[in-house]
Amino acid sequence: MPSEKRNGPLVAVLLYDGLCTFEFGIVAEIFGLERLEFGADWYRFISCAIEPGPLRAHGGFSITPDHGPDGIEQADLVVIPGWKGADQPVPEDLCHRLRKAHETGARLASICSGAFVLAATGLLKGQKATTHWRYAEKLRQSYPEIEVDEASLYRQQGRIFTSAGSAAGLDLMLELVRQDYGNDKANSVARRLVLPAHRTGDQAQFLERPVPLRQGAEIAPVLERVQGSLADEWTIGRMADCSGMSARTFQRRFIEATGQPPGDWLTQVRIEATKKLLVEGTDDMETIAMLVGFGSAHALRHHFRKRLGIRPTDFRRQFGKKAA
Repeated sequence: MPSEKRNGPLVAVLLYDGLCTFEFGIVAEIFGLERLEFGADWYRFISCAIEPGPLRAHGGFSITPDHGPDGIEQADLVVIPGWKGADQPVPEDLCHRLRKAHETGARLASICSGAFVLAATGLLKGQKATTHWRYAEKLRQSYPEIEVDEASLYRQQGRIFTSAGSAAGLDLMLELVRQDYGNDKANSVARRLVLPAHRTGDQAQFLERPVPLRQGAEIAPVLERVQGSLADEWTIGRMADCSGMSARTFQRRFIEATGQPPGDWLTQVRIEATKKLLVEGTDDMETIAMLVGFGSAHALRHHFRKRLGIRPTDFRRQFGKKAA
């Protein structure tokens, strides 16, 4: 039951069989702990089972909820901590309760695969939403009326919030605290969690970007040759010559095969090669820029930050083998 000592917004977190334990823990940590330094107007917190028990969480935990699904109707904020799977159906009763809660003024937030629950309600139709980058294409295919943003750590559309992979739930929950109580209290919660109040960059820095061929196998040898000699200067004309096509025909076939123009593809491949070198080695930026074909450290930094929202040095600091 919510604490009698508090009178702030009521946060309801959903429970289900197969609960994502870490995602639930994020919500409980942010909103469920007593924070006496903030006084009585801090959040109240309840857990709401959306189906009959017994309920189990990842890791072998059994769960005892505070409420059944009726608790959703009382909440000021409803948080969906992941979901059973991208292909798992969402009960219509749950969709109805979430729509009703939204209609009466509640905010709805999802962490990671919980975006599929919000998508099933129809409330994201015509809106932008994010989820873990591994689920982005599945969400896009299942709900083509949603504009899926696979790069952001979290998105807000009115009173609906979605976040990326599990840890991005922390970023979103801190943002909700920031909106409710201001920067000082949000920063205080972040310090207690030993987290930055704002993380550098976005989800794009974590993406693995394979480029599958859609069609046109005649393009494959060119892709392999370019990837094997990134340090060379690769113009559209040179790639077209290697394929035995005119430049115009080559560009058309290239887009058909990869879904993007040759220049965009080449930049992407060079960025991926840069990421690998930053993680595995200690070469300076000028050396890396020459190895991957950017030509200069300035050009490398420009493209890296434009694509990933983070500086190469920060990426190495976070993900390099020395950082581990």
